[in-house]
Amino acid sequence: MTDLGSNLNISARLQPSAVRLPRGVPEHIQQQIKGAVHKELLNRLDLDRLSESNHSKSGQLQLFSVIQQLTSEQGIPLSLAERDRLAQEVLDEVFGFGPLEPLLQDHTVSDILVNTFNSVYVERRGVLEKTNIAFKDNRHLMHIIDKIVSGVGRRIDESSPLVDARLPDGSRVNVVIPPLAVDGPCMSIRRFGAKPMQAEDLLRTQMLTAPMLEVLAGAVKARLNIVVSGGTGAGKTTLLNVLSGYISPLERIVTIEDSAELQVKQEHVVRLETRPPNVEGNGAIKQRELVINALRMRPDRIILGEVRGEETLDMLQAMNTGHDGSITTIHSNTPRDALARLETMAMMGSVKLPEKAIRAQIAAAVHVIVQVARQADGTRRITHITELTGAYSDVISMSDLFLFEKKGIGTNGKVKGRFHSTGVMPRLADKLQASGIQLPHSLVDHSVEI
Repeated sequence: MTDLGSNLNISARLQPSAVRLPRGVPEHIQQQIKGAVHKELLNRLDLDRLSESNHSKSGQLQLFSVIQQLTSEQGIPLSLAERDRLAQEVLDEVFGFGPLEPLLQDHTVSDILVNTFNSVYVERRGVLEKTNIAFKDNRHLMHIIDKIVSGVGRRIDESSPLVDARLPDGSRVNVVIPPLAVDGPCMSIRRFGAKPMQAEDLLRTQMLTAPMLEVLAGAVKARLNIVVSGGTGAGKTTLLNVLSGYISPLERIVTIEDSAELQVKQEHVVRLETRPPNVEGNGAIKQRELVINALRMRPDRIILGEVRGEETLDMLQAMNTGHDGSITTIHSNTPRDALARLETMAMMGSVKLPEKAIRAQIAAAVHVIVQVARQADGTRRITHITELTGAYSDVISMSDLFLFEKKGIGTNGKVKGRFHSTGVMPRLADKLQASGIQLPHSLVDHSVEI
């Protein structure tokens, strides 16, 4: 088979010759030939002109014209469908992210997981499945990775083998390359749809119920400080985006993130993003510095994408000093665990405070914790809406307002359960009422089976 491939004499710059595919040529030989045609196509195209056309009709027509000319010169018997597919592959290489483009255009895909250049998985509706998508080799995969990270001013090489980046639509990207990745470059993409999810979408997917949404919307409008807690992929950022939609358009919002992915709908928004160190290891800007700087920017609200370190204490102090109505997310499994993590991270800073003082800061700063969890069937549910009621005897007091009780698995594999209130009228009802928001008394006996 190798002799057959070499006898076809396809080089980087093909010359017109009556090259035809013999019958019965194995698929991998056909792929080699198509790969060579693909390479020659890129050599002949005016890439600068194509890039300027930005997927315009003129650029596509030019591409299809070159493909027809090239395949005609070589006498390669490609069908119309094969020519269209080859043209689309080149378009994806020039304008997009190569083999990933079909997955990025698929709105049912929520995660894209590239384990190696020839092993790509996706998550659809909470279920992982392997795809037939593959890169040519590790070099091809690295080319796409470089294209992604350079687009947001990041870099990745052996001296900096880890990077967080984002796609133009806000999707989150994490990349690890050798020597840390043993089997070659790997990449994880957390998708964010072109159309941000609305509150109606959360109700439709039964992430929460209407009364729960009413309480959370009221808490945002009344400028209560909210922490959204949950594990990886639980839907924290999605919920935060929806909650931010209830902020008044008259308020100035400052968002702070490691990698910008929030989709805040208001117009008066300032978006800040951390910066990694340069080649010499200098120039890094961390979240804590951005939080401190944000306080000088006259914000009405501060939205912190995720607290994960020493910026926690600065955030708590901001919440306690007139910047109420702030929202953030945190990785934890329960509301109580979220408080423990906040306390631990507040101790990571240079200011050493006693535990009692930190707990008092947390109890005074945080009003509501919303716990989100990913269920076994891939669905996301709000499992707790919990209010903080103060600190007593060095213990932060909490009161659950709504809970999701898991009851088992149905015949279709779906998780069965019940949303219900705990029967306690929240103390924050007074704060809501002071802001002109009246909660119905029916909330105390709310119950919905799913």
